[in-house]
Amino acid sequence: MSYPDPSPHAVYAAAVESLAGRVLGALTGTQGPAGPARHVEEAGDPKAALAAVRVLGPDVFAPALLAGAPFGPADREAVTEAFRVFPPGPDDPPETVWRDRATAALLTRHGGDPVAPGAQPVSRTPRHRWRIWAGWMARLSPLALPGVTGPLPDPDARAAQALAMGTTRALLRRDHPTAARLARWAAYADGRGVPCTLDLGAVLDHIELCGSGTARTALDTAIARRLAAGSERRTA
Repeated sequence: MSYPDPSPHAVYAAAVESLAGRVLGALTGTQGPAGPARHVEEAGDPKAALAAVRVLGPDVFAPALLAGAPFGPADREAVTEAFRVFPPGPDDPPETVWRDRATAALLTRHGGDPVAPGAQPVSRTPRHRWRIWAGWMARLSPLALPGVTGPLPDPDARAAQALAMGTTRALLRRDHPTAARLARWAAYADGRGVPCTLDLGAVLDHIELCGSGTARTALDTAIARRLAAGSERRTA
């Protein structure tokens, strides 16, 4: 019996999961540093691997930002090549624009050549519309990293409350990926002196026990734990 080839969407989704697992391993120390360069080199489909680099964006730098892992010339070249193969477009959604600008800035900070990040990011949704705002912030979770310019540069009590409400709502809906992304933002705010009304440790424990089991969600929770612990290692 013959089986149909996996769809392009499935191939690209698998590539994103594979890269997220590598980043997670480098961040937690369960495997040696394995940046985007090795991910692309070892991939059966290099184009899908480059697409994964574009999707994770700033998160490929997380081991360097949070654990001091090296980000070498080959890694810089992989990110640059990902931008070349999948350049920003004028019709990209706002969250993609934010992600691309953050990735481009981190690439330059780590010694890479400047790349065109696309259009200017749009203003964020007002926080008093907390459900919409929380959904917007969940899509921007890769920007919740130390030293990244994003839509929450100066967290305040209203933002922390909205993040707590959004995280709680996601947990009640058993939407663990969204809960992990918002908990990551809550940890980011907490690390900047704006305490969250959630017990972040308990929230992250629950997500790890009952969550989706994907590498991306595990990466979000691992980053949230680092941010909550205040263990950022800022790079020059």
